[in-house]
Amino acid sequence: MSLRFLLLSVCFFAATGMVLLKETAAAVVVDKPSSGSEGAVDMLTLEQAISLALKKSPELEVSSQEMNAVEARILQAGLFPNPEIEVEVENFGGSGGFNGFDSSETTVQLSQLIELAGKRSKRRNVASLEHDLAGWDYRARRADVVAEVSKAFVHVLAAQERLSLTQELVRLAREALDTVSERVRAGKVSPVEETRARVTLTTAVIEFERARRILDASRKRLAATWGSTEPSFERVVGQLDVIRPVPSPEELESLISGNPEIARWAVAMEHRRAAMALEYANRVPDVALSIGVRRLMESNDNLLVFGVSIPLPVFNRNQGGVLEAQSRLVQAEKERTAARLRVLSALAGAYQELSVSFMEAVALKRDVLPGAMSAFEAAREGYRQGKFDYLVMLDAQRTLFEVRGKYIDALASYHRAAAEVERLIGMKLDLIKESGKQRHGGDLS
Repeated sequence: MSLRFLLLSVCFFAATGMVLLKETAAAVVVDKPSSGSEGAVDMLTLEQAISLALKKSPELEVSSQEMNAVEARILQAGLFPNPEIEVEVENFGGSGGFNGFDSSETTVQLSQLIELAGKRSKRRNVASLEHDLAGWDYRARRADVVAEVSKAFVHVLAAQERLSLTQELVRLAREALDTVSERVRAGKVSPVEETRARVTLTTAVIEFERARRILDASRKRLAATWGSTEPSFERVVGQLDVIRPVPSPEELESLISGNPEIARWAVAMEHRRAAMALEYANRVPDVALSIGVRRLMESNDNLLVFGVSIPLPVFNRNQGGVLEAQSRLVQAEKERTAARLRVLSALAGAYQELSVSFMEAVALKRDVLPGAMSAFEAAREGYRQGKFDYLVMLDAQRTLFEVRGKYIDALASYHRAAAEVERLIGMKLDLIKESGKQRHGGDLS
């Protein structure tokens, strides 16, 4: 009873899969966007994707507006204090002879604050360095966007390869089913093998559907990097199987100074020192000069009035501002060390993934893939000649496609790690002199 129930279940699974196969047989291609999509393209390269993201990325727009804000701060920091005009009327509205304005004195005075100790130039220098820091932060975000786009692009490229792989698997499973059906009709094999072949085909169709949906999600993820909700491209084009030898970790570590997150700290230290110099300058009190004219209504005489105002730094000598600036300078040095350690740690992880993926891809292409392909061809031909049963051919086919899937995964992992390493060192890997090229075995392509 249990064997009969198992066979019925297998047959039902196969029949269900055949329905799914008929519905998706015409869809074993990558979905195309609607022809009316604005700006739609058939093929998208990595360079085009990066260009779109750099033009439309919301994060970069935020950084750009920050730079505009700091430029306005530089303008404001370089302005002189506004002069003040003061009008004063004395000796009026009293009693006796001072009733009315006949004995009043009217003074019109213009005063100007004179900043000492070079406060204005120091303030402008601080704002200018803040602009330089904003520029480095923009470069850092730009590098993040480029890395994010590159990784998303690799996801799409790998998903396309997996879809092609499952499409080929469906084709081979269909051919195997036709071959098994002929052998069953000829009475050479049991009908159970035909049921197995149908189950295999159904499983391949399900894998194809899964790969297609993963590709759709990957395409949307890539489009999101430039702020689009729907992809306006049909497919991406690139060479997933072209990888290059990995430089030594020492060579990569020597290049992290090109990382904007590291390079910015040279400017950050200068900015903190400039801020401290400004706080020291703020200890010096500013002088306010005033000059004006006084009108004596009683005698109809005009007088000149001159004044000087100097605050006495008795209580407030900007002690807190100086101490804060000193602490900020020490803090910046600690943050600089922490940033370098953080980048080195991230680089070590990315390098590990990059080197392992490279070695795995090389081994799969040179040693494993040829053997799996040869075993599958031999098993398929042997089954046609009646030397092997269906399970032998099925096992060889499964091994081949698992190896090819692992090869795609290794290539995708390599390119994602390469994008991360390039972000961390601030330059392209192919610009580095490959001193270890012969040691690693040359270009896989």
